[in-house]
Amino acid sequence: MAGSVFDSQLYGDLFPAGDAARLFSDSAEIRAMLLVEGALAKAQGAAGVIPADSAAAIQRAVMEVALDPGALRKATGQNGVPVPALVAALRSEMNAPEHAQYVHWGATSQDIMDTGLMLRLRQVLTAVEIDLKAALTALARLAKDHAGLPMPARTYGQHATPTSFGAVVSAWGAPLIALLEELPALRQSCLLVSLSGAAGTAGALGPEAPQIRTALAEGLSLGDPGRSWHSDRTPVLRLTDWLVRVNLALGKMGEDCIALVQTGIQEIRLGGAGASSTMPQKQNPVAPSALVALARQGSGLLSVLHGAAMQQHQRDGAAWFTEWMCLPQIVLGAASAAAMAKDLSAGITPNADAMGAALASGLDMIHAEALSFALAATMPRPEAQAAVKKLCLEANETATPLSILTARTFADLDTEALFDPARQLGHAPAEALRFAEKAAEICGQN
Repeated sequence: MAGSVFDSQLYGDLFPAGDAARLFSDSAEIRAMLLVEGALAKAQGAAGVIPADSAAAIQRAVMEVALDPGALRKATGQNGVPVPALVAALRSEMNAPEHAQYVHWGATSQDIMDTGLMLRLRQVLTAVEIDLKAALTALARLAKDHAGLPMPARTYGQHATPTSFGAVVSAWGAPLIALLEELPALRQSCLLVSLSGAAGTAGALGPEAPQIRTALAEGLSLGDPGRSWHSDRTPVLRLTDWLVRVNLALGKMGEDCIALVQTGIQEIRLGGAGASSTMPQKQNPVAPSALVALARQGSGLLSVLHGAAMQQHQRDGAAWFTEWMCLPQIVLGAASAAAMAKDLSAGITPNADAMGAALASGLDMIHAEALSFALAATMPRPEAQAAVKKLCLEANETATPLSILTARTFADLDTEALFDPARQLGHAPAEALRFAEKAAEICGQN
């Protein structure tokens, strides 16, 4: 098995990370770091910290040079970071020592790597947002079309009361709306440049350091933190927390889909279900299973990332290395989940017959709560509950539907309405329609 399913030739289509996989390749990291070096030179040239012609030469070089990641491997292993080798290779490729000496002026490796990471995370957020909106659009359509389709609600895996399929779908989609609403503020507060020098003091950058950092942020369209965040990994933690919560929201949908296609339930159908190698009758819920697996992976790695955020002194190599190992997997997991959810959401269809049969099973006792509240209109609530429990025991003992026993015992009740699932949905249809309207609003369809 490959070291990562996301870049595996064998498993890559099971966990498709799309553009995010390309953003978290060695080549993409090098390209991002070169862009940061070029933007830094531009800001320093404008401030007069380095010669303007040298700044221009560095900018040209970073756009033209193509560095082989393999050529940086040995030095990275020795130094613990790739930036020294990258800077040396860039200076060599420039073939202009008078200008190349100003590459990486006053910065440290972490400045370049963290800022380059933010450039890539910005693109990942956009890719995930696009896929989430596509999934949300499909879920909204499903919720609207089936807002009033009755099905059993389940608690502890057992029938509880009737709900609607539209309301179930809205419960899948509502967390996605909340996540998308968080994005603007998250981008503004967490997509930041880093420019603080060797120990976070920006000492080698001189008195113009704050202005250069601001110019660097403007040049890269990132935020200016106004401080050093070398050992404060809050921006990274908040971004990865958002991505893991994407995983968890989609993992919930996956869990429900797995349960709803189980033999004996089969209340939904999935488009593009997987085949078994030996059992031709099976249609395995592959995508929902992958969503659940990704959610479990992401939540576990986020816990490790939290531990790595407790760094010693001004830079902690072990903690930083741990971040490198966890963060790409979290990012690619969320991107993969969002891509799969887009296709899964578009292929889900309800099986109304199975839902109706499930509601009719269980001797009508799915309506026991409604019956107890109907009786509570004319007797104390404890007495009503006791009466319904007694009827439920009789229904089980005699295999007689609760509706028939209720009509016999309480002839004045409107048993037809009381035991009609479509008339016992509460606010479920309205909730489904509200969700569909909100989803259309956030996806720009109004």
